[in-house]
Amino acid sequence: MLAALGFTRGVTLLAIFGLGVASLCLVTVGEREFAVVSQFGRPVRVESTPGLKLKLPAPFQTVTRVDRRLFALVPAPREFLTLGKQSVVATGLILWRVEDPAKYMRTVFDRVGAESRLADILFAELGGALGGAPFAAFVSTAPGEYRAEAVLAGMTRHYRELARRDYGIDVVDVRLRRLDFPEQNRASVFARMKSERVRISMQYRSEGEEEGLKIRATAEKAKSGILGEAYKLSQQIRGEGEAGAAKIYGESLSRAPDFYRFVRSIDAMKKTVNKDTTIVLPVDSDLFRLLRDSRFRFPED
Repeated sequence: MLAALGFTRGVTLLAIFGLGVASLCLVTVGEREFAVVSQFGRPVRVESTPGLKLKLPAPFQTVTRVDRRLFALVPAPREFLTLGKQSVVATGLILWRVEDPAKYMRTVFDRVGAESRLADILFAELGGALGGAPFAAFVSTAPGEYRAEAVLAGMTRHYRELARRDYGIDVVDVRLRRLDFPEQNRASVFARMKSERVRISMQYRSEGEEEGLKIRATAEKAKSGILGEAYKLSQQIRGEGEAGAAKIYGESLSRAPDFYRFVRSIDAMKKTVNKDTTIVLPVDSDLFRLLRDSRFRFPED
């Protein structure tokens, strides 16, 4: 009985010991992290796939967990000098994550160290970029090489390469989050911006007036051409109509010459005779017979 009890106790102790050793040799890796296995303080292996992983028990090997998620860093703003020795206040936005956990552990060790290095590099690169741009780049809307929106274009690639090469960090994006002027310079800067926009608006107005004059001149020229063509066409149609009327009139008169003489007599009488006219005519004249006709009426004045 005592022997059986001792055997059971030994098995239990052995199982507890085995579980303790297993807990020291097994590592659980989550989906949002890397597990960096270090041997005597030096990283020797990186476990990146989720699940249970084996390692030597401490103190031979230890595990440091590194977050693999995306982080956003917004450093405090700093003052920089532009190419013309004008002061501007700027800061950036950095989106980053760990790419090489072993190098990350050897160089910056944790997130605090990583963001400190990233901020220092950002301000060094930003200072170089702003120092190579003239002050007018930040108050002018004209297109050019040194537009404020393009200040980061030249430094972003170098910044990413530097962070990946030296610290094992993948910089996903770098943006210019704030670009402002020191308090003592804002009044003069805003006055310059206002005068620049007034100049541009006056230029647009003058260009618009010039374009309007061109359009009106073109319209007047087109109008004159249309009216000229219309007048020419109307005269042509009128001439053709008068020629046709004269032809018809001539053909009609050639068929009845007596009627033609009668119509001519009436026309002549209408032009020369009215109610106050005294005229002496032969009795046998056609005009006398016409005047004697009771149906004839003199035209009113």
